[in-house]
Order: sequence, then structure tokens, then C-alpha cells
Amino acid sequence: MNFKAGDQVDLKIESITPLGYTVIINGEFEGLLYASEVYHDLEENDAVTGYIKNIREDSKIDVSLRPQGFLNVIDHDVDRVLSELNASPNGYLLLTDKSPPDHIRYHLNMSKKAYKKALGKLYKQKVITISEDKVELVDKGK
Repeated sequence: MNFKAGDQVDLKIESITPLGYTVIINGEFEGLLYASEVYHDLEENDAVTGYIKNIREDSKIDVSLRPQGFLNVIDHDVDRVLSELNASPNGYLLLTDKSPPDHIRYHLNMSKKAYKKALGKLYKQKVITISEDKVELVDKGK
């Protein structure tokens, strides 16, 4: 096993457990995908791309569906939020940093924490404005 944290791998969902999903990594190794890191429905035998999150001392492997490392993750989340904003006919989302976590998870397939970090980056770059009831693109033509 020559994996390191952050490596992209192929995952096959093997079974559902109380902790999450037992997966087969690259058709050879067993790993665990925690339910708290899954934002859409998965079923047994689904094939998905994943990332090595951690190799524990007992040689068990934790995996994630999201790239590892702050910069990789935040860029992915920023792209997702921008994509949704650009797809919106009016250039805004009715999801703010105060929206309930389940609304954010349902609409964007990400946690509230990830959403808030993405909003923070976009706000600092002056790409969006945040008001009481919506997040809006500054320049709707982009």
C-alpha cells in the first residue's frame, strides 16, 4: 500500500455501516467513508472518485469524497458556489451565511462551514455581496 493523504483514488461502495460506508479502494484495499462527509445518496456498488484522508496506525484507511487540504477544498467550494450563482437567472442565491445547514446541504451538497468559508473568500475578492436574505454576484455579467 503506497498511499499518502491527499491521493486521488477510485472507490466502490461495498456496504453501509453505522459510521458510514465501507469502500474498496482501487479495487484492492478496504477503507471507510464517514457518513458525515457524504452530501448525496450513495448505494452499494456505486463507483465514485475519492481521496485518501488518513492512514491510521492500525493500517485502516479513511477516505473522503472531497480533495484534502484547505486550498484544494476551498477552491472546489468556491467554484461550486460561483457555478450556482452564475446558473441563477438573477445572479443570486437565497442562501446566506445564516441559512440552516440542511438547506445548504440540500442545495449545494456541502456543509454550512464549507459554504461560509467559500462565501468569505468570494466576499474578500469582492465577487459577491451578502445581504440579510441573499448572496448576490457583484457583476452579474461574469
